[in-house]
Amino acid sequence: MLKSKTFLKKTRSGRVLKVVREHYLRDDIWCGSELCVECRQESPPPPVLQRDACRESSLCASRHYIIPDTNVVLHQIDILEDPLINNVIILQTVLQEVRHRSAPIYKRIKDVIHNASKHFYTFTNEHHRETFIEREQGESANDRNDRAIRTAARWYSEHLKKAPDGEELQVILLTDDKGNREKAEGCGVIAYKCEEYIKSLIGSPELMDRLALCTDDANEITSSKILFPEHLPLSRIQAGIKSGTFLQGVFRASRDNYLEATVFVQGDGDDGTEILIQGLQNLNRAVHQDLVAVELLPRNLWVTPSSVVLVDEGPKGDEDGDGDEEEQKMLKCDASESMLKPTGKIVGIIKRNWRPFCGMLSRSEIKEATRHLFTPADRRIPRIRIETRQASALMGQRIMVAIDGWPKSSRYPNGHFVRSLGSAGDKETETEVLLLEHDVPHQPFSQAVLSFLPKMPWAIAEEKHDHFLRHICIELVDPPGCTDIDDALHCRDLGNGNLEVGVHIADVSHFIRPGNTLDQEAASRGTTVYLCEKRIDMVPELLSSNLCSLRCNVDRLAFSCIWEMNHNAEIISTRFTKSVINSKASLTYAEAQLRIDDTNMNDDVTRSLRGLNALAKILKKRRIDKGALTLSSPEVRFHMDSETHDPIDLQAKELKETNSLVEEFMLLANISVAQKIYDEFSECALLRKHPAPPPSNYDILSKAAKAKGLVIRTDSAKALADSLDMAQVEGFSYFNTLLRILGTRCMMQAVYFCSGMDSDFHHYGLASPIYTHFTSPIRRYADIIVHRLLAVAIGADCTYSDLMDKHKQAALCNNLNYRHKMAQYAQRASVAFHTQLFFKSRGIQNEDGYILFVRKNAIIVLIPKFGLEGTVFFENKEKRGPRLLFDEEIPGVSMSPPEMEPEAKRVKLI
Repeated sequence: MLKSKTFLKKTRSGRVLKVVREHYLRDDIWCGSELCVECRQESPPPPVLQRDACRESSLCASRHYIIPDTNVVLHQIDILEDPLINNVIILQTVLQEVRHRSAPIYKRIKDVIHNASKHFYTFTNEHHRETFIEREQGESANDRNDRAIRTAARWYSEHLKKAPDGEELQVILLTDDKGNREKAEGCGVIAYKCEEYIKSLIGSPELMDRLALCTDDANEITSSKILFPEHLPLSRIQAGIKSGTFLQGVFRASRDNYLEATVFVQGDGDDGTEILIQGLQNLNRAVHQDLVAVELLPRNLWVTPSSVVLVDEGPKGDEDGDGDEEEQKMLKCDASESMLKPTGKIVGIIKRNWRPFCGMLSRSEIKEATRHLFTPADRRIPRIRIETRQASALMGQRIMVAIDGWPKSSRYPNGHFVRSLGSAGDKETETEVLLLEHDVPHQPFSQAVLSFLPKMPWAIAEEKHDHFLRHICIELVDPPGCTDIDDALHCRDLGNGNLEVGVHIADVSHFIRPGNTLDQEAASRGTTVYLCEKRIDMVPELLSSNLCSLRCNVDRLAFSCIWEMNHNAEIISTRFTKSVINSKASLTYAEAQLRIDDTNMNDDVTRSLRGLNALAKILKKRRIDKGALTLSSPEVRFHMDSETHDPIDLQAKELKETNSLVEEFMLLANISVAQKIYDEFSECALLRKHPAPPPSNYDILSKAAKAKGLVIRTDSAKALADSLDMAQVEGFSYFNTLLRILGTRCMMQAVYFCSGMDSDFHHYGLASPIYTHFTSPIRRYADIIVHRLLAVAIGADCTYSDLMDKHKQAALCNNLNYRHKMAQYAQRASVAFHTQLFFKSRGIQNEDGYILFVRKNAIIVLIPKFGLEGTVFFENKEKRGPRLLFDEEIPGVSMSPPEMEPEAKRVKLI
C-alpha cells in the first residue's frame, strides 16, 4: 500500500521543483510477541516480547507489555534501563522523536533495545497499515504523534487480546501527559502515569529512587519563597541575541568559588570574550557547561574576580534560605579600574548540558527524612537534592545522580538516584568514578567491533609489500613496561658523507579501514587513556599490544619517514614509504642512555643511538633558538605492588638525554608529514596548532617574577623562552621550575583543526609554522587520519569521500579535541588519587611545599616531590587551624594539617 504527497519547492536559484514523497505501508510487520500467531512470518526472527511477561503490580494483576511515550523515554531512561523493567514496546514514532530531541538518550535507548535480556521491541508503527495515521488539518506535529502512539497502543491491545493459552495479556501506555491519558482511556487503552505504575510494582521499592521528578513533583518539595529570577522564554532570548541585548555563551563554573563563574562568548575565529558572573542571583541556576543567555551589567557594576576560595558546605539553618550574605560580602574587594572585568547576569538557559553526576550522599540530620543532599565529585557542580528511602545503605558509597530540574524557589536543583558505584575510597570504585566524570568511553569492545579484527594466526602478505627494511638496524626506545609500541628509529652512514635517519611508525591504518565499525569506535574514543594502574585502549588489544606494536625481532608493518641529513642535522631530502621492518633492539630510555655513555660498546645499535643523539642535540638547540618553549609540570611515577597494584613508592619523573632524542625526531617527523599533507591537500589536511596566549594570561607569571625583582617578557615565544632561562634566584634553585610550571598554566590548549577551515597554523609552543600528529596511531585517532592522507599523497592507498570533506574533518577535530582534553584530566585525577592512596599507608612526614597562589582566605600549595597541589585555608573563628583541601577529598585518605612559616615562600607539610 502506498501513500504519497506531492508539493512544489522553490530553490535558491529561483527554479521550481516538483517533490514527490512516497510512504509505503505494509500489513506483514510482526508485532514481536511470542504469543502472537496472526502476524508470524514464514521465517520469523526469534520473538522479543515474552509469553510470560509477569511483573507483579497492584494496578495490573495480569501479565502485560508496556508502551512508553516520548517524554517517558526522555525523562525516565534510568527506569527503563533498570533490569526489573522488561517486555517494553518502543514505537517508531517515539524513537524518531527521541532521536531529534536528545542524542545521548537516543543512544542509551538503542543500547537497551540491543540488550536481548531486556526484551525491548521496536515496532515500526509508521509503516504498518493499521497503525499509520496522517496528520489532520490544524493538528500540531506533537498532537499527531501523541495520536499515533495511542493508535498503536489500541492496535496492540486488540491484537493480543485473546492469547492462544487463554490467559489475558494487557498493554499499558505510560504517559505523564494528563490530556493524553484521558484520550487514551477514552478509546479503550489502559494508561497510567509513569510514577503511578512504578509505585504499583510489588517488591521493587528501590525503583522509586530512580524516578525523575516531573514539574509538579518538583514544586511539591520546594518552598514557596522565590530565590532566583524567572528564566526568559526562548523566543525572547533569541530576539535579544539578535538585537544585541543578550549574549550567548558557555557557562563555566569556578572550581575555587561556588559563587563565581564565567561565560565564554565566542567571537570571530579563535577570539572570544569572558564575562564574569558573581553571586547566586546572577548565576541564576546555570550549571557548568550549560549554553546560556547573559545580559551585561552597566559598567559601574563591573567587578574584579574574587580572591576568596569558597566551597559550598551546605545549607545553614533554612535549607532554601538565602544564607549567603556573608559570602557575598567576601566576594567584594577593592580594585582599580583596569582590573575590572565585563560582568553580567544569566537571564535564561538556551540548552542544558546535564549528565549523570558521581559523588556522595550527605544525609539529612532530620530523622526518618527521605530528602537528602547529594555532593558531586566535581566542585563546579552544585549540590543536588534527591529523594531516597535507602539513605542508610548509600552512606559511604559513591553514587550517580541525575538532575531533573531547578525550580526558582529552590536553593539546589532537584534530581534522582541513578545507581551505586561502590564503596568510597575503593580503588576500582574511584577509577570508575574518574572515568565516568571525565566521559572516558571504557566499555569492552563489542562483537561488532571485534569482528573486523584480522583472523589469527596472522602473517604479512609478502606479495602485497615491496619496501622491506628488515636489513636496517632499527631500534625501539620506550618507557619500561610499554606494550603499545608506536615508533622505532634508525641512523646509518650513507657512504657519501651524509646520514640516513628514519622514523618508523606502526601502520595502524592497514588494519583499520575507513567507515567500518572498528573505525567508528576508534574515532569515537579518540585516544588511549593512560591511568596509573591500567590503560583504556582506543583500539582492541590484539592491535594495540600485538599486531600493530613494533615488537623486537618480529616483522611489522610500518609507515616510514626517512631523511638524508648532513652531520649538522640539515635535511637534504625526505621520503615517505609504507614498509616492513624488523627491529633489532628494544630498550628503555635508561638502557639506551647506558649504551650511549658506555665507551666500551660500539655495536650497530649503539652507533645508531649515538648518531641519533648527536643530531637530536643540534635539532633541539635550533628549535629553542627559534623560540620553542621549555616549560614544566610536576610529574611523578608510581611503583606498584605486583599483586595488589597499590602504590608502594613514588618519585619525580627523571628525564634523560634519550627522552629528548626520541622527542626531537618525533617532532621532526610530525613537521615533515604536516608539510607534505598540506602541500597535497590544502583544504582537508588534519593539522595541530597551538594559539598564542592573550597577554592577560601571563598576569600570574609576571606577578610571581616581579615578587623576586625579575621581569618576564611575553611579547613573543622567543622573548618568553629567553626570560625564563635568565629567571634565576640565588639560594632558591626551584624558583625557575616554579615559573615554568606557572608558564605552562598560562598557555592555551593545543587543538586539532582542518586546514580548509582556518588560516592560523602556527604552533606557539614549538615555534613551528605547521605541525600535525603522525607518530602515535595506536593511541591517537588523529594520527590514523594523517596516515590515510599521507598514504593517498604518495599513492599508497585510495581516498574516500569523508577524508576530502573539510566540514566532516572539522567535526571530527572537535570530538578529538574534547576526547584529548578529557583524557588529560582523567590521567591527572588518577595520579592525584594514587598519590593519596600512597599516603593512606604512611605516617607523618615532613615535606617541602611551595606557595603558588595567594588568595584572600587561603593559599594554593605545591608539593613537588609528590606532584600534589592543594588549598590551605587560613585560620578563622569557625575553624581551629589551616586545613589542606585537594581537588577531591576521598574518605579514608586524608592529609594532616600543615604548619605555615608566615614570612617564607615555602611551607612545611607535616
